[in-house]
Amino acid sequence: MAVAVGESRVEVGSLGRVLATGAGEPEFGLDPGETAVVVADGRAIRVEHQGGARRFQSVTFVAADPAIPVTLGGRPYRGVVEVFVRGGAVTVVERVRLEDYLLGVVPVEMGPRGGADAAALRAQAVVSRTYALRNRGRYRAEGYDVRAGVSDQAYGGVLAESEGATAAVRATAGEVLTFNGDLIAAFFHSTCGYRTAEPDEAFRAITNLPYLRPVSDQRAGGYYCENSPRFRWRVEWDAATLSDILRRTVPGVLGVDPAQLGEVRDVRVQRTGRSGRVTELRLLVPQGEIPVYGPDVRQVLATPEGSALGSSAVQLTTHTAGGALVRLTAVGAGWGHGVGMCQWGAIGRSRAGQDYAAILATYFPGTRLERWY
Repeated sequence: MAVAVGESRVEVGSLGRVLATGAGEPEFGLDPGETAVVVADGRAIRVEHQGGARRFQSVTFVAADPAIPVTLGGRPYRGVVEVFVRGGAVTVVERVRLEDYLLGVVPVEMGPRGGADAAALRAQAVVSRTYALRNRGRYRAEGYDVRAGVSDQAYGGVLAESEGATAAVRATAGEVLTFNGDLIAAFFHSTCGYRTAEPDEAFRAITNLPYLRPVSDQRAGGYYCENSPRFRWRVEWDAATLSDILRRTVPGVLGVDPAQLGEVRDVRVQRTGRSGRVTELRLLVPQGEIPVYGPDVRQVLATPEGSALGSSAVQLTTHTAGGALVRLTAVGAGWGHGVGMCQWGAIGRSRAGQDYAAILATYFPGTRLERWY
């Protein structure tokens, strides 16, 4: 698992003794509290420590006592740490047992949780385990399986671990979700807002699957995910701000010549998907219309702060004066791509007394919960 990619330098150390090996042979050691600085040096890396500086194609750091983690930038990580160069920059990979990896994933993905959220934590543990196993080798050419970030799963190492999340991982050890005997595409997101989405509403290259279809999050008197701080939100752009944003995002995301933009006169929702999310909107410009499809909506219609729109479950209102666009307002529901398990919905269902098997069966209908090891 890649902890860092594209770095110019990293610091490696430990609270205990660390052994460094290159090409499988011991090269040097780091005493407790000592730090080695690793920097890119052409096609190799240069390791600087108290014993001097040496170049390697790659170097592996192993704690002499497995109970004392190796540190990266002062943060402790379990397992073995390998450092090498890709594309002229430093890549740091942690080779760690899957169950130990999940200890640093579940608490980051779910945030601080209490006892009433135990079922949601267990559901996340199963989903994260399934995701990790299905995506083994995803970045094989780069020297690792998955990345520690939103492109795969958030991961915080030892410092992120919590009692509740650890209990959830231990209680579900080896459990995964399958469909027709295969590991499922275990997508999840923060907040669906009211209903989950189909893959083609959010992704370009992922086809719709029987177990990834719109699922209502409604309950009596409200929604299971309504406690999310991002359950509902609102964004406004004045005409100048919107034009500046679109001049950056439209060429970058859609590959459209900036000269085609001109003055944006209107932004219209053209189509919505089965879940009600926007699957096509149109930018009206002097030269005609520029279509923006579902997978690109959040990136093209970036917020004034420069981040992607919270979700594509959005209603747009244009305000005009004298035939010109003055302001655009977006009122949105939920947060994230909307496909698969709604994490805040899982929390709401847990607090309502549902167990993790029921939660998983709701968000991934037709799947089986199995213990693989």
